[in-house]
Amino acid sequence: MREQEGEAPPDAALAGAPAARLPYAVELWNLTRTAPERVLGRAASAVLARAIFAAAQSEHLGRKIVLRRGSEILSEGE
Repeated sequence: MREQEGEAPPDAALAGAPAARLPYAVELWNLTRTAPERVLGRAASAVLARAIFAAAQSEHLGRKIVLRRGSEILSEGE
């Protein structure tokens, strides 16, 4: 299916979404556990954020994973 001219692809709408609309973040921390290495996912709801967090823990065994909302850390795990 071809996109009409001037329309953004569906994923593009999320790419520019402000963090306020996706307040939950799941982070993978560096090996020394001193700073986030990258954000693995963002979510609008706590339920989805917890699912992303659980999946990240199973995919990155032994690595520090943090679930946060803004500056508040909601969960930490390996």
